[in-house]
Amino acid sequence: MSGPLQIGFIPLVDAAALIVAADNGFCTGEGLDVTLVREVSWSNVRDKLNIGLFDAAHLLAPVAIASTLGLGHVKVPIVAPFNLGLNGNAITVSPALHAAIIAEIDGDRFDPMVTALALARVVAARRKGGAEPLTFGMTFPFSTHNYQLRFWMAAGGVDPDEDLRLVVLPPPYMVDSLASGHVDAFCVGAPWNSIAVDRGVGHILHFASDILARAAEKVLAVRQGWAQKNSDVVAALVRAAFRAAQFIEQPENRAEVARILAQPERIGVDADLIMRTLDGRLKISPDGSLRESSRYLLVGREDATRPDPVQAAWLYAQMARWGQTSVSREALATAKAIFRPDLYDTALGQPAPSSLGPLDSFGAFAGPAFSPDDIAGYLASFAVCRRGP
Repeated sequence: MSGPLQIGFIPLVDAAALIVAADNGFCTGEGLDVTLVREVSWSNVRDKLNIGLFDAAHLLAPVAIASTLGLGHVKVPIVAPFNLGLNGNAITVSPALHAAIIAEIDGDRFDPMVTALALARVVAARRKGGAEPLTFGMTFPFSTHNYQLRFWMAAGGVDPDEDLRLVVLPPPYMVDSLASGHVDAFCVGAPWNSIAVDRGVGHILHFASDILARAAEKVLAVRQGWAQKNSDVVAALVRAAFRAAQFIEQPENRAEVARILAQPERIGVDADLIMRTLDGRLKISPDGSLRESSRYLLVGREDATRPDPVQAAWLYAQMARWGQTSVSREALATAKAIFRPDLYDTALGQPAPSSLGPLDSFGAFAGPAFSPDDIAGYLASFAVCRRGP
């Protein structure tokens, strides 16, 4: 192919492998000329990838599935040969909602079941008092953020479609929307939760890894037809991103990585905010309270970069659970085939693992065990797993 590769991204820390690959020489080392294009919204990234303005993109994993299945938009088959991150999201709430939830808590405030039940009591009290429903922001209808919010709320007996409002906001607009009172809470990736805390307008209630210990978040996405015509380029991109991810995970490189990501044309925030994310040591309240988690964001550790079709199956199941599609054996097979560990393994010159590990590796805090071979049975179990306040 001629000309530089055009790759779209959203200013989030989980774009780190792409940004570091492009800015720290890993792409050049693979013979790639890459131009990164910063976008504001996921719909922009999706649309420009779909019509060919982008050759590849930092993309929400569920959007790759929705695009391939033609859900909510035009049908454009996508493949994901590389996983850009596991986890990385958080639920941030306004000071007023934080106080209301804390007042209703009966148990460990970091236990998502405890807070879900407290939220249910807050929602019931507001309804009884005639108050407007709470409004939660999330980044896109087809997003892990949406499914993590819904999974958490429903476990406590809150119906996210009846008891409150879920609205779509681009990640860079989340903090201002919380500060202005347009939303009461949001679920978004780093660094926007930390920015809300630093500005004194929010409290991080949960790391999304409290809800799911291991959740595919963003992928390196390319159109299926483009990947077939440019297999060598795809393999080179995978190698560059893999080496960048390994570089990012070395503690001695964190300061350099934070400096690269902090550049105005990349994420454009203070490097200290990015360091907190990479170290998994976040300030969760304006009073300076800290919380640490080694699982907050996984970029290159724990085999995070290898695409897992079972993760795609789980995301497809959430789409079906919340009425975005119906359960179909054919659609499930298509969804799983989007995540391409074979392309990943070939690019890196490594054999496929002899064991795929446990099928239910998500570590969900509630609900039934997940089986990618019995989506209907998994979804039916939620009728008896939902709990009220």
